[in-house]
Amino acid sequence: MQTFLEFEKPIAELEGKIEELRHLTDTGDINIAEEVSKLQAKVDKLLRQTYGKLAPAQKVQVARHPNRPHCMDYIDGLVQDFTPLAGDRGFAEDCAIIGGIGRFRGRSVMVIGQEKGHDTESRVKHNFGMAKPEGYRKAIRLMELADRFKLPVITLVDTAGAYPGVGAEERGQAEAIAKSIDTCLSLKVPMVATVIGEGGSGGAIALAAADRVMMLEHAIYSVISPEGCASILWRTNTAAAEAAAALRLTAQDLKDLGVIDRVIAEPIGGAHRDRDEVMTAVGNAIEDCLDELRGLEGGTLRLKRRDKFLEMGQKGLS
Repeated sequence: MQTFLEFEKPIAELEGKIEELRHLTDTGDINIAEEVSKLQAKVDKLLRQTYGKLAPAQKVQVARHPNRPHCMDYIDGLVQDFTPLAGDRGFAEDCAIIGGIGRFRGRSVMVIGQEKGHDTESRVKHNFGMAKPEGYRKAIRLMELADRFKLPVITLVDTAGAYPGVGAEERGQAEAIAKSIDTCLSLKVPMVATVIGEGGSGGAIALAAADRVMMLEHAIYSVISPEGCASILWRTNTAAAEAAAALRLTAQDLKDLGVIDRVIAEPIGGAHRDRDEVMTAVGNAIEDCLDELRGLEGGTLRLKRRDKFLEMGQKGLS
């Protein structure tokens, strides 16, 4: 069932009328197919207008859309012969982070990503994509494995942030995230990161300190959620929309700031409206990046990657 966001109410009404018409039969007074075609044209126009001028707070809603493709959807759609690898070899398996070896368009690769889940059962299993220290230590293990066997690393970022529970802090959450970032920066193989939904806080950058960092058009990437920022600065969650604008968390702003390298266009109406199209777009973008990085010597890759992050903050928005 299609889920509509608050700002999509006019679109929902039109699509509701289309569904009603499709359950009717043609009469002498009305041609159902013609009426459906007219209404569909209005929906398409309204989608283009609405999604062409989304406010940052609305992009946050789209990035969190319950029907938006998640990590496993991209793995299923883009990676052949995927073999998941589990556990951090120290404490436990963390289902919030999925990782394993597979073949991406003829290349052997290591794929690592955060999985939120699609229904109540899977969301609980994957802890809503919020990893604990053992999840980041698993990611470290897999990145080191990829480095040893000369496999490019592809990461798919989609998390509200690292799990903030007491147990996670007791097991060294901050150290695990820091070590994961350090491992990303130390790799001698190409690394390409794509923010497919939410890129929240250190939990996101732990998998995104890459040679190329890309974002889907309506994804977000920020040091803190708008709600968290609003509760700290304005002492109320009602200022979340204002916080979203101030955080410059959209793909377009982050591209201007030099934080990311590329914005991947989404289908009109968001990634959840045409999964095949967005899978193709993400796959093409990742392939382009891997082609650019292919042939670079390991030491050169590592140096360029580190310089890239050291240079961040040198320019601002015009």
